[in-house]
Amino acid sequence: MLKPAYAVAAAIALVAAAPAAVKSAYDFRMTAIDGKPLPLAKYKGQVMLVVNTASMCGFTPQYEGLQKVHETYSAKGFTVLGVPSGDFKGQEYGSNKEIADFCESKFGIRFPMAEKAHVVGDAAAPFYRWAKARLGDENVPKWNFHKYLVGRDGQLIAAFGSKTKPDAPEVTAAIEKALAATRG
Repeated sequence: MLKPAYAVAAAIALVAAAPAAVKSAYDFRMTAIDGKPLPLAKYKGQVMLVVNTASMCGFTPQYEGLQKVHETYSAKGFTVLGVPSGDFKGQEYGSNKEIADFCESKFGIRFPMAEKAHVVGDAAAPFYRWAKARLGDENVPKWNFHKYLVGRDGQLIAAFGSKTKPDAPEVTAAIEKALAATRG
């Protein structure tokens, strides 16, 4: 039997190794904002822009740009996936219902939204731990509305910081390039 200190160390090593064992973003399962399962495998072969969102942030108006790029490219195999988080100064509502109501009433959001989750630190959702392992500390969200672009093969292509708007030329060019890639 392992001593408690060794058991804790073994558990930490297992969690740390888990993101490296994942082959693509499609291996992750989230929960949708309405409580239903949201396996990312549902988007296999598509390009995704995964964004940690917040309802009470100076960058919250980016919801408009996120909806715009979602509408512009969705017919070509693209989706935005919002992941609400209160990790940065608690700038997100407490409940998923409040978040969903806000996104619908203020911005008419139609792209998929996950339930509220942590995106940084030890409690970060598995997708975010994987992204950190793949892209390094310099590409971890530093604030709300950090964006990860995932290619048709489920691999991370790029990360865009909070100040980069979703419809900025560098983001739309990266989306268009990813969409032009052969389907995986």
